[in-house]
Amino acid sequence: MKTYINPAKNTWEAITQRPAKEANTLGATVKAVFDDIKKEGDKALKDYTQKFDGVTLLNLRVSQQEIDTAIPLVSQELKDAIILAKNNVEKFHTSQKIEKKVISTTNGVDCWQEMKPIEKVGLYIPGGSAPLFSTILMLGIPAKIAGASKIVLCTPPSKDGSIHPAILFAAQLVGVTEIYKLGGIQAIAAMTYGTESVPNVYKIFGPGNQFVTAAKQYATTQGLAIDMPAGPSEVMVVADKDADASFVVADLLSQAEHGADSQVILVTASQQLIDEVQIELDKQLVELPRKEIAEGAIENSSAILIDSIADQNELINAYAPEHLILNVLNEDVYISEIVNAGSVFIGPLTPESAGDYASGTNHTLPTNGYARMYSGVNLDAFTKKITYQKITKEGIQNIGPAIELMAAAEGLDAHKNAVTLRLESLKK
Repeated sequence: MKTYINPAKNTWEAITQRPAKEANTLGATVKAVFDDIKKEGDKALKDYTQKFDGVTLLNLRVSQQEIDTAIPLVSQELKDAIILAKNNVEKFHTSQKIEKKVISTTNGVDCWQEMKPIEKVGLYIPGGSAPLFSTILMLGIPAKIAGASKIVLCTPPSKDGSIHPAILFAAQLVGVTEIYKLGGIQAIAAMTYGTESVPNVYKIFGPGNQFVTAAKQYATTQGLAIDMPAGPSEVMVVADKDADASFVVADLLSQAEHGADSQVILVTASQQLIDEVQIELDKQLVELPRKEIAEGAIENSSAILIDSIADQNELINAYAPEHLILNVLNEDVYISEIVNAGSVFIGPLTPESAGDYASGTNHTLPTNGYARMYSGVNLDAFTKKITYQKITKEGIQNIGPAIELMAAAEGLDAHKNAVTLRLESLKK
């Protein structure tokens, strides 16, 4: 883990640069896969699953028999934990509902908005070495609360063509309507165009590696919406001199183990803490089953000593972390200044893992600096808000003359006439 001592501000961007693949290579690969799937459908999906995942599939859709067989394989302890998390996520996202509220902007003019579901949504759930069944809770629950009629889930299969039992349990628990054994670029392309087996959707959600992120961004050029350009995971830990180094390292490694392209950053004013973290890092890495993956991420990471809290806040907002942990005794000096972060974890007893699983907030968050302009997934992401207006005789008489003047000034006579004819009809 590289260390920087009070680096000049003009170096911040360079020392916190996220790891990235060559964009031109990614774009060409994504387009080629999309083109093949649009043309060849299921055949291309099976070919790419064989090529990228090394799995030969007869059927893309997970059958009810497969689900029924897999669910008993999930321990009751894990089922109970998933149900606890589901209840908390449900409570938090249900609280985000907005009730209809009619506003009379002028006498005789009533306006309101109503929240309507996006009818068909696609959920991408990373699988492979770390099947993220928790992401199903984060995406499936708000989709269900919003009222989506079709919830399509794609997740990469294991080498034997199966899906992890916990993924199937969580999917059934939250009300996913269809599950497909598809990962990576081909999964996003399938939900974009639709094939003989996989339905197309209107919006795609879910985290993934840089290939998945690039595929989702390409899908937006094909008429789809996406939640956000979420990519490799990242965390910034801000810690004071009183922070427990073992807590800090555990939080850093909890993101580093996601993938070698993840990034973790420590910001502190304490050189002693940095020294303790470096020692503790070696201790905890040894015991991690995903040690090699975490070590790869640590190579992209750094410990940055910054004496000034004001400068620490400036760095936080410049970096715009997906996860921000404030392992400090006085969080107020940070919270009031933070404007760019996906989700914030406050205090020494609030690990980022809580948000990943069971606190209730959503863990599908903007990465790569997109927290500057994107929110994490919430109930709004699964809805559209339709506006309504109803105007009475009194209302059109109150605002009609203003509309006529404005339309005429913009040279839009048909707009003006739509009002003029109504006003004249009221004089008869």
